[in-house]
Amino acid sequence: MSEKKVSLLEGFKAFLMRGNVIDLAVAVVIGAAFTNIVNAVVKGIINPLVGAFGTQDLDNYSSCLRGPCTTDPATGQMDGIEILWGSVLSATLSFLITAAVVYFLMVLPMAKYLARRAAMQAAKEGVQETLEVSELEVLKEIRDALVAQRGGGAAGAGGFGAGGPGEGGGALPGRDGER
Repeated sequence: MSEKKVSLLEGFKAFLMRGNVIDLAVAVVIGAAFTNIVNAVVKGIINPLVGAFGTQDLDNYSSCLRGPCTTDPATGQMDGIEILWGSVLSATLSFLITAAVVYFLMVLPMAKYLARRAAMQAAKEGVQETLEVSELEVLKEIRDALVAQRGGGAAGAGGFGAGGPGEGGGALPGRDGER
């Protein structure tokens, strides 16, 4: 019975230690902190700018859809139907600011970094490919020089041919002209 509890705890620990759960937890915490920053920017900067043309609090902007929109001071209830479009505008501005900051400070730099990294990797692979081609050229030159030393002359200029060494494709002793 204790083995089952240990395995359940180990499974729970493995679940918690997976990368995506930790990343999600970090994202939620940072998102909550970031929300406070955005709300402070809207309240401290955007609302006063809007306040230069009207009221400082966007939540005060509203329209009456039907009937007189008056509040009874005794009960605190509203007569009529009030549309609070200022609250919607404030939330929209908060969203746009959040999206802009996330894009320009997180997404765009990460995309540029990943593009640079991919370009460096492609360049590294290109250099490796060039080195392999260079090695192949050097090996061909060595082969041609060895064939020329053996006295193959014109017959050996083409290398070993399609058959490879010993297959009648090049200038090997005892094989010239035996086709």
